[in-house]
Amino acid sequence: MRSNRFTLALAPALLGCSLLTGAALAQAPADPVIAKVNGAEIRVSDVTEAAQSLPQEYRGMPQNVLIPMLTDQLVDRAAVVAMARRAGLDKDPATARAIARAVDETLENAQMRRDIEPTLTEENLRARYTRDVAGKEGEAEVHARHILLANEADAAKAIADIKKGGDFAAIAKERSSDPGAGQGGDLGFFKKADMVPEFAEVAFALKPGEIAEKPVKTQFGWHVIKVEERRAAPPASFEQAQEQLRQAAIQEGVLKIVATARAAATIERFNTDGTPRKATDDALPPGHPKP
Repeated sequence: MRSNRFTLALAPALLGCSLLTGAALAQAPADPVIAKVNGAEIRVSDVTEAAQSLPQEYRGMPQNVLIPMLTDQLVDRAAVVAMARRAGLDKDPATARAIARAVDETLENAQMRRDIEPTLTEENLRARYTRDVAGKEGEAEVHARHILLANEADAAKAIADIKKGGDFAAIAKERSSDPGAGQGGDLGFFKKADMVPEFAEVAFALKPGEIAEKPVKTQFGWHVIKVEERRAAPPASFEQAQEQLRQAAIQEGVLKIVATARAAATIERFNTDGTPRKATDDALPPGHPKP
């Protein structure tokens, strides 16, 4: 009985590895047949594609283990598919719809890859970085301290004591239940999204040296907040921003493809009961789901 069987995903793969090397590659046809099932050919390219769908940790397996294992799986799949076709399962309405959806998804992915991949070069991403990131002021940050207390009364008393001349850091060390109490409640610099909304709204409304007039309640307790400094964060380096730039380029490419495809298509819309939609049907209330 064979072990280490893997499910061969149908997702598109872009790794582009070859399973033939050295002398074997030099002597082999461009894409040799390595098995047949009822006359249907299984080629090295099929095995390569199957290998690309494996989890990363299995792709480095020795070729003399990996190739036979994947070939066996492709043979098994082809034999089961042939059995299903003989049984007429490809004519089953639900199965036929699933096959059609798989074909549509494959074609959609192929269109996206063809049009978007050429735009994802390092040169293009660096140009996008120069346009969108480099030289622009970074996101606002504040450097703040806080004192975390269990109830509003204790927090209000801490504020009153500080206003009377008490040292914020000393009171934080003495009274705060936050793990950073030993550092005088120092939170360092942070962006607005780094903190819970209730805390962030107050902290970012304060000027350097200011203390919030009232305690701030969050799920952690009651906070006394003091802002020490404000600054704009330095822009991310290209390396730091590269994945975000790549995703932005992909999203931009997808939107462009969809817009082009829609412009070239004849689109008819129908109501959920199958009747044609009127122009007024598109004037739906805000938030109303479209059919």
